[in-house]
Amino acid sequence: MKLAAFDVGSNTVLMLVVEPLGSELKEIANFSRITRLGQGVDKSGKLDPEAAKRTLDAIVEFSGKAHESGVDRIVGVATAALRDASDGLAFIAQVKQLAGFDLEVITGEAEAQLSYLAVERGLQIDPKAKLLIVDIGGGSTELIRAEAGRMVEVVSLQIGSVRLTERHVKHDPPSAPDTAELRLATDEKLQALHWNYAPETLVGIAGTVTTIAAVTMGLAQYDSKLVHGHRLSHAEVIRTVLTFGAMPLAQRRKLAGLDEGRADVIFAGGAILERIMAHFHLNEVIVSDQGVRWGLAWRELMKDGVIH
Repeated sequence: MKLAAFDVGSNTVLMLVVEPLGSELKEIANFSRITRLGQGVDKSGKLDPEAAKRTLDAIVEFSGKAHESGVDRIVGVATAALRDASDGLAFIAQVKQLAGFDLEVITGEAEAQLSYLAVERGLQIDPKAKLLIVDIGGGSTELIRAEAGRMVEVVSLQIGSVRLTERHVKHDPPSAPDTAELRLATDEKLQALHWNYAPETLVGIAGTVTTIAAVTMGLAQYDSKLVHGHRLSHAEVIRTVLTFGAMPLAQRRKLAGLDEGRADVIFAGGAILERIMAHFHLNEVIVSDQGVRWGLAWRELMKDGVIH
């Protein structure tokens, strides 16, 4: 059975086509496009018409590619932008009409559960280790706390690379006050958690963390095999975020490993990651290239009894 899994986020449309291979998933196709669906949603509460069109066009195109791959079923989830937009249901109806599948709007907690499933199945992590998973999206950031003998705890914070860029980055390159506001906004959300937790292992998923890894490695061509499982030190994250913040946008767009469609929000995304590492006193982050869409694929195939 071949399955296509969509992750429609505030910044990116992602689609994965897989089929079961024993107890693993074999990747058939993997598509990604930055469409910025969350553009302006924080301020207006509505989807920007151009951003919605870009996103819908990508979904329709990718669903066509999924059918060309011979998929038996298409599933999809949408995250922060459609949770927050008052006209999100109308967009979902258009997806159903034009792409032929139901897009499920999930809570931040459900999103985090899918991220956890992707990490659990996709990385060789010590199950006894105190684990923290961070998923930095465009509109929100999910934190997942997992430790032996305790229920997985998830929280969704209303900080994301697009949201915080729109709120706090007013200059190019970001000014010292812009940077201070970004850091403070993130620190306040983390302190408000009141988590008395000392994780031993940090895993970072989604585009912000994979991009920082690609830039740190100087990858002219993105290679998931090199990025997935890569370990980034806190010092490398600090250095890379400082590099982003010191450059005007036009120069940042030329950095090897940085998709130019992500260049304007990567500084804020990187700042969120750095503050999380500082808050939890973590010296490194393990990078996962397998996020929500992988968790969704695992969930659906396990639910169908196709894989265990």
